[in-house]
Amino acid sequence: MNEHTYHGSCHSGAVEYETSLALDQLITCNCSICRRQGTILGFTSKEKFTLLKGEGNLSDYQFGSRNIHHVFCNTCGVKSFGKGVGPDGVEMYAVNVRCLVGVDIDDLPLQKFDGASL
Repeated sequence: MNEHTYHGSCHSGAVEYETSLALDQLITCNCSICRRQGTILGFTSKEKFTLLKGEGNLSDYQFGSRNIHHVFCNTCGVKSFGKGVGPDGVEMYAVNVRCLVGVDIDDLPLQKFDGASL
């Protein structure tokens, strides 16, 4: 699947971003936070993610090894993306595909990831 540019946001619109990613390697994770939030995650590099609005409206939650920044909107509470450093040491973004405009999640291939075992 080819990479495309998408517009994403939280529910209230207080946080908006633009990102480029392919939707062919998406994951659903069963870790304690992803399981509760129901996120579908797609990954992209720092260079392919631009926060357009809301930097001052984001809160950061970390747990466990504290490697991932689970950021969420202070207005509506939606976690539309997170960020961290991948196993290769490169900064990356995990985008909640459910928050991307015009994406039909029913047509996407999803891989299960066993984050609960980490």
